[in-house]
Amino acid sequence: MSVRELVVLGTASQVPTRHRNHNGYLLRWDGQGLLFDPGEGTQRQMLRAGVAAHDLNRICITHFHGDHSLGLAGVIQRINLDRVPHPVTAHYPASGQHFFDRLRYATAYRETVRLVQRPVAVDGELERSPAYVLEARKLSHPVESYGYRLVEPDTRRMLPDRLAEHGIAGPDVGRLKQLGELNGVTLDEVSEWRRGQRFAFVMDTRLCPGVHALAEGADMLVIESTFLDEDVQLAVDHGHLTAGQAAEVAAQAGVRHLVLTHFSQRYDDPTEFERQARAAGYSGELTIARDLSRVPLPKRS
Repeated sequence: MSVRELVVLGTASQVPTRHRNHNGYLLRWDGQGLLFDPGEGTQRQMLRAGVAAHDLNRICITHFHGDHSLGLAGVIQRINLDRVPHPVTAHYPASGQHFFDRLRYATAYRETVRLVQRPVAVDGELERSPAYVLEARKLSHPVESYGYRLVEPDTRRMLPDRLAEHGIAGPDVGRLKQLGELNGVTLDEVSEWRRGQRFAFVMDTRLCPGVHALAEGADMLVIESTFLDEDVQLAVDHGHLTAGQAAEVAAQAGVRHLVLTHFSQRYDDPTEFERQARAAGYSGELTIARDLSRVPLPKRS
């Protein structure tokens, strides 16, 4: 069965707390699994969330700060221990290649799985498949950081009532889709474009063009909101966003479902992030991420 959902493995900024693990996010996209920013403890969080190593097809690292990458060593070793039967592709900033190598070979283990390394050095398309196009955009943080965007291609949706009006049925439907016209009936007359879904993942960054490009038209935007608005200067100084800034980006970009995460340990009340996001003008679906929660992508518009 087709499943598109975000599985939240961890939501803490910098250090884990009693209730929040280091970062970790799995996007289930039909039969594909994309793991974003596996921080320390991700392997155990996967177990608690019912996520298996076999579920992983791609790992995307935004940057090499520990709360976003220290779990990579354990995840890679678990992939090999469980003998995942398919290749796993890893994306990460090219400037952090030495960090990736250290994490990949942090300890001795037997390699049984092909791990494909696809470092990111510039903005643009990373991978293209029938299911989606994966893109990256550079962010603004003290170390090089990239956000990721997954775009499903637009498709044609055939309209049964229009087909019936023109007496087109059975194999003729396929012929019409292939040829674009059949017996004087064009494809445009009996179908409509179905917009592909879009998912964006934005972690540690100040406001910058990359943030807006990634968020534009997203059905779901997972974005850091490390600080509350009263601490905006701390956010600027350390290369982060506030709840209000993240929500304003989402409102301007037409995001349908906003997921705020990556919370500083200085705050005890998560509802304040929601209040400030609403005050910033965001009126769509809003989730304040919790460890081990599951957030379905919005239904197609």
